[in-house]
Amino acid sequence: MKILIAGAGEVGFELAKVLSEEQQDVTVMDERQQCIQRVTENLDVLAVEGNATSPKSLVKAGARQTDLMVAVTSVDEVNIIASTMAKRLGVKTVIARVRNQELSQPDAPITPSELGIDVLIHPEESAANEIHQLIKRASATDVVSLADGKLQLVGVRVESGSEVVDQTLEELAADYDSLPFRVVAISRRGSTIIPRGDSRLMALDHVFIITRTDHVKRLTEATGHRDVKLRRVMIAGGSDVGRILAKKLSADKQKWDIKLIEPDKEAAEGIARNNQDILVLNGNPTDPNLLVVEGVQEMDAFISVTDDEESNIISCLMAKHLEVRKTVALVSKAQYVPLSQTIGIDAIVNVKAAASDEIHRQIRQGQMLTVKALHGIKAEIIEVVAGKNCGMLKKPIRDLQLPEGVVIGGILRNKSVEIATGNSVIRENDRVIILALPKAIKKVENLF
Repeated sequence: MKILIAGAGEVGFELAKVLSEEQQDVTVMDERQQCIQRVTENLDVLAVEGNATSPKSLVKAGARQTDLMVAVTSVDEVNIIASTMAKRLGVKTVIARVRNQELSQPDAPITPSELGIDVLIHPEESAANEIHQLIKRASATDVVSLADGKLQLVGVRVESGSEVVDQTLEELAADYDSLPFRVVAISRRGSTIIPRGDSRLMALDHVFIITRTDHVKRLTEATGHRDVKLRRVMIAGGSDVGRILAKKLSADKQKWDIKLIEPDKEAAEGIARNNQDILVLNGNPTDPNLLVVEGVQEMDAFISVTDDEESNIISCLMAKHLEVRKTVALVSKAQYVPLSQTIGIDAIVNVKAAASDEIHRQIRQGQMLTVKALHGIKAEIIEVVAGKNCGMLKKPIRDLQLPEGVVIGGILRNKSVEIATGNSVIRENDRVIILALPKAIKKVENLF
């Protein structure tokens, strides 16, 4: 597939990096010379300097021969115009990143398809959804819902002195035989490990577990955490992500006690008018005196989602110092993810990665139902349908010649879920949950 990415910012760069690792035919275009230089120096893709709204520049970048274009510049209007031009030039499928959600509303005066856009991506909503999942699991660093919600992948750190420390996965499987689970990856001192049965867990390991949703609580307790229910939440920042998250929490079946701090007075007043059941405060969320006065030390969770990622990290560290149980920071630079978790922030959400995940899923549309990059490790969790031509049907998993860097974690058959073991057999139309390292993703696609 020939793919053209318009925009070489953080989203475009990250997407190009992932796709190039999968040996896709990728071209990246941007009018900023320094961005093109960064792509050229770091990625094995074609980089073209040019304006994505210019038909001449699009042709120069190969739009007439392109199967898929992804418009991910930082400006909605540029992405929309680029999409329209690309479709007119014959691009088969066009995906556009658009922050403004008005275009996707049912009463919009013009539809995305009329603008040449096949798929609209709203990264801020994806990020808000991810945070929503995270604060439902007090101890989790990652939460991915799979198999229609029947299974979850959770990331959790192994606490010193917990009952799983120094145990092999085989021993743990025997000890917890009534709670089927699969450890699909371990992050240890910056390295990603695909574990085997004789792999041993160590204190401070960051483990990624697939299990039934109703078993998550007990398994996280085994790693040394109390999976308590959070209720009192403080949101720092009335950004798009902050507003969307606040609305989701307000509409949730679980009752949340929500405070939102917004430094801009006019913006704070607007949020308050539109959210009557949320206490909206005007102030600086990095001001420790304000946080104390407004009772951050009594909060169960502190979520910092301002447009300044450094401020998000700092305010989360202050909240953690004041013993808030769970802190979540919104960042846009991938390099902040391992750093932030090392210094004590409980969970990181990367809005750029959220956009990249959604675009990646659309690129692999068809049998692929879920594609999610995990924080802190270089791996993706994939949910895929086993078609009639799948090369893994009717054989026990232990007899499959799986590519290196691939783990099968679970299977959904009709409405029944199974945690994968060596005896598990994949049948046609099963939904298979797989963790794969980047080098193995293309091989996984070929298997299905």
